[in-house]
Amino acid sequence: MIRRIGESPRADIRYTLRPGAYALLPRNGQLLLTHQEEPEPEVQLPGGGIDPGEPVIPALHREILEETGWHVAGLKRLGAFRRFTYMPEYDLWAEKICQVYWGRPTLCLGAPTEAGHTALWAAPEDAARLVGNDGDRMFIRDWCL
Repeated sequence: MIRRIGESPRADIRYTLRPGAYALLPRNGQLLLTHQEEPEPEVQLPGGGIDPGEPVIPALHREILEETGWHVAGLKRLGAFRRFTYMPEYDLWAEKICQVYWGRPTLCLGAPTEAGHTALWAAPEDAARLVGNDGDRMFIRDWCL
């Protein structure tokens, strides 16, 4: 059973299942995060949706590179959570299944390629305050503080 974080699902809404993968990426006492400007500014763990038929680890590598410009290594699964949320960029109510991994940022290849994203570094205690969802916050607190 995957722990639900955040709001309970509403009975009047049909949710679409959205699997995703995200990562805790520590380096020199800081965590690599991404700031997404649209549709609403939010700081989050790097990662995102897994395309149909796409394996999890390649999807996570792709998302991290797009959102931060970093290549990572040594990804190991820590756990998962699910949350029910509205995704305005897709006009979609989603049941997000969020798998969380631990990895090492190894090489910055340049700026993020995904529009509206900025890579940022934060101490774990600051990262726990900055991230925009309780699931990300829980994993930062459990694994980094």
